[in-house]
Amino acid sequence: MVRLELSTELNYAVYAPGSDFIFSVQAAHTPRQKVVSESLQLSQDVVSSVYTDPSTQSRFLRLRAKPGSFTLRYRAVVDLTHFEAQPDHLAEQSPQTMPGEVLPYLYPSRYCQSDRLLMVASQEFGHLPLGYSRAKAICSWVQQHVTFQGNTTNSTTSALDTLIERVGVCRDFAHLMIALCRAANLPARMASGMDYGADPALGPPDFHAYVEVFLGDRWYLFDPSGTAIPMGFVRFATGRDAADIAFAMIFGNVSAAQPIITIRAVPNVQGQLVVPQHVDHALSTDGP
Repeated sequence: MVRLELSTELNYAVYAPGSDFIFSVQAAHTPRQKVVSESLQLSQDVVSSVYTDPSTQSRFLRLRAKPGSFTLRYRAVVDLTHFEAQPDHLAEQSPQTMPGEVLPYLYPSRYCQSDRLLMVASQEFGHLPLGYSRAKAICSWVQQHVTFQGNTTNSTTSALDTLIERVGVCRDFAHLMIALCRAANLPARMASGMDYGADPALGPPDFHAYVEVFLGDRWYLFDPSGTAIPMGFVRFATGRDAADIAFAMIFGNVSAAQPIITIRAVPNVQGQLVVPQHVDHALSTDGP
């Protein structure tokens, strides 16, 4: 069991007459991701409410901030008990047999235009054996063909843009892998959260976007950016692409500072310090 302690601080200047926010910065409660403790502090005395999506367990905090400075602080301790599988044992399912709730993740979406990438997917991955190894090949292809570089893309950059420009951040890597997976008939979704193990040379800690692919009977973790350690991913939200899972949706006139983020491994309930590491087997935080 991996135990991670994390914190987030978000600072905003809110202009008159105030602004509505929808935040997705709280760890999801799942059978394999247990929130041991958490606290949420708001600098303003405002009414807030949390909606939990019943299918993904993503939590959305809604509030209206008043004009002036506004700060959200979130802290949590999270236990990760990964489901582990041998890659060779993970098969793909056909659309006829996969669970109905998985089907939307086969379709094109705003940032993942899989219908425009059918030829690329066929040429690059159509000849490969079906299963986990094909998803892994798509992940590796994206990592090899795209360069990680901050401040090179924006909120409108799509998978097609990344395929052409071959540069981006974790969000862009994830969109391209998802689009190629769907074009190859592999259900794929985007996950947002925090990551343990990113190279400090990449800059200050930030939120992370990664990919989950449905294989066998559950969703498995992939990191096409190659910047972090999947065993150390703490999931906040999952969706078709970034449009579904932004860490902050803002409705109004607001300026934002860079998020302040920390994450570290701490001793678990048995008193053991288990540090996330790269492994050869497939990992999932989904399902029983």
